Amino acid sequence: MTSGPVAPADRVQELDVLRGVALYGVFVMNMVWLGNQGIMATEQQLLSMPTAGIDFAVRALVGWLVGDKANTLFAFLFGLGFYLQMRRAELAGRDFERLYLRRLSALLAFGLFHLVFIFFWDILSIYALAGFALFALRRTTDRVLLWGGLGLALGARILFQWLAEHTGLGDWAGRADPYTAAAVLARQQLSDAGDYGGLVRAMGAVTLHELLNGILLGWMLYALGRFMLGAWTGRKGWLQRSGDYLPGFRRVMAVTLPAGLVSQGLVAIVRVYEPGGRLPDWDHWSLAAETVHLLTAPILATGYLCAIVVGLHTPGWRRLLAPFRHAGRMALSNYVMQSFICGFVLFGVGPGLALAGRIGATALLIVATAAFAAQVVVSHWWLARFRYGPLEWAWRGLTYGEWPPAAAGSRAP
Repeated sequence: MTSGPVAPADRVQELDVLRGVALYGVFVMNMVWLGNQGIMATEQQLLSMPTAGIDFAVRALVGWLVGDKANTLFAFLFGLGFYLQMRRAELAGRDFERLYLRRLSALLAFGLFHLVFIFFWDILSIYALAGFALFALRRTTDRVLLWGGLGLALGARILFQWLAEHTGLGDWAGRADPYTAAAVLARQQLSDAGDYGGLVRAMGAVTLHELLNGILLGWMLYALGRFMLGAWTGRKGWLQRSGDYLPGFRRVMAVTLPAGLVSQGLVAIVRVYEPGGRLPDWDHWSLAAETVHLLTAPILATGYLCAIVVGLHTPGWRRLLAPFRHAGRMALSNYVMQSFICGFVLFGVGPGLALAGRIGATALLIVATAAFAAQVVVSHWWLARFRYGPLEWAWRGLTYGEWPPAAAGSRAP
């Protein structure tokens, strides 16, 4: 049995680029929203900043173009990667089931550590749990993957947000709302004091609140739906042989990209104008906007995917998109590093800058973009010398029970 990596010639280059683009989007969302109202800044602090006007526009723009599209694409690629790994293992005669369960268990361990001690918006643990569910569905029919995936991807979070609002889940324990201005200021005080233990407990309270309200379960089922759609797409072979299906990608892009941009744009308009009472009197603007958002975000994500695939078969766009593949090949290492970057900018632990409540969305977007560009450069440098990113190397070692050669030119046993 070989534990070597996928050879460069066998890699699906589109997947590395798509993963890199999705990773950038996730970074932007995490950075901007962590510094947003209710998390690590109060409304008054945001309004008092000299950049308040442009920050408001940037948040609206990020919500329109990135929110729930980057994580949709990221989760979809996880499901597609699951299918490809299963297929390769079967062709090589390897014990896929045992190896993949170990792989998911290692990811869950990474994720739980990351969730508790580094970043409370961790997706690794959610992906691992959804991955176990996808593993149970590995032999199911294409129809179940497609329609079940669509149902979960479009409806899971709508259902659990409705349950959270109408059943009072999480309130039964009398837990305080962690998103009030008082709660935000308390977290800022812990940050300014460099109280890491206090911050771990405070962020743990946010996680517990979302767990008791069913929000985390909604996120897990939401991710599972996207995993199922990725696995279904993998079975079709469309991305593995994208050059053979370019007319189809162009046709789908021509519909989904404008439809997604328009529908998500309307959602952004409602979110901007409804809080100030600048829309016609109706009690359900927020619910309608959230429902349309969750139903149409996958449409825009599909448009992005098709546009990137088409772009990779166009010389000029291919040169522009190609650098994303370096970050995409080290997605786990780069994702965790992004958590440290967010923490360094917003929190005061250790050398942290403690800028939460003092820095707006515009500056955070610039920081995330510059930091991601640095990640692309560092990833390129690293992969020229090593076969894996550092966390990818550890993940693979835990999966196979042996530490693979790390040097770029070494051969697997």
